[in-house]
Amino acid sequence: MASPRLKYLSLGVLVFQTTSLVLTMRYSRTLQAEGPRYLASSAVVAAEVMKIIACVLLVFKEHNYSLRALNSILRQEIIQKPIETLKLAIPSGIYTLQNNLLYVALSNLDAATYQVTYQLKILTTALFSVSMLGRRLGIYQWLSLLILMAGVAFVQWPSDAPADNTEKAALSTGSQFIGVAAVLVACCSSGFAGVYFEKILKESKQSVWVRNIQLGMFGLVFGLFGMMAYDGERVKESGMFQGYNKVTWAVVALQALGGLVIAAVIKYADNILKGFATSLSIILSTLISYFWLQDFDPTGVFFLGAILVIMATFLYGYEGKSSPNPSRA
Repeated sequence: MASPRLKYLSLGVLVFQTTSLVLTMRYSRTLQAEGPRYLASSAVVAAEVMKIIACVLLVFKEHNYSLRALNSILRQEIIQKPIETLKLAIPSGIYTLQNNLLYVALSNLDAATYQVTYQLKILTTALFSVSMLGRRLGIYQWLSLLILMAGVAFVQWPSDAPADNTEKAALSTGSQFIGVAAVLVACCSSGFAGVYFEKILKESKQSVWVRNIQLGMFGLVFGLFGMMAYDGERVKESGMFQGYNKVTWAVVALQALGGLVIAAVIKYADNILKGFATSLSIILSTLISYFWLQDFDPTGVFFLGAILVIMATFLYGYEGKSSPNPSRA
């Protein structure tokens, strides 16, 4: 059993990671700076490189800082097992798509709306868990998924625009549609890739860090291909790191290390604690979006939807804890 101190530390880390990534990414995509804005595709590539380096260091630590042991384990698990390695190409490609979509979403949605809408990944993960892993959901879990969908629908409910601001409202609606579409595709990709990755982990005895190195290798290849295909001309003109600043590097670091941090602390955080983390993250994102970023004007319908999403998160997590076969959605 983890000590209360470790549990609360895990809660703090989860809240910090989920909130800071969304807010810094949103801030970096709306920051008015001189020169060209940084390329989201290049940030995805940089994050993959950082993640690979971090995982290699973790494997190095696991083997008592022995270079010989590190070289041996990487050769045995990656080079000498090409079929096992190739299995990671599918989720890696999907994760790369998802990471690019998150930049699109936060370029068009405020952090609060994004945070609430992105909780639909609970629904997609649950459905893929049922279809791919044969999991059974309890009645309260199915009820929580219905509440979740209702909550997200309320959050996306269109607000009344002033009559003298029709053109601006139309532009905002178009941007929001792009942002919501990006979030929905990201939710589907997150659910499938997460369950697929979990299935692979259960079928093998490889270290989760070695698996993340394999994911990162494919992610780097897919990311470079996407960057050159979508932003190739701009990369040739101004370089891969055009528009980078301290905020951009903070986003890259949070995206690269965030998942690894969560993987390290999640064993101390049960489903109820994850529900608290999600709820606090939504509340903090809403407050900071309103008072600091000033790109969010909350409505009563939004707060109703946010409350329903928070309730659904707790309800799903509580049922998951009491179930003999919990979901990690």
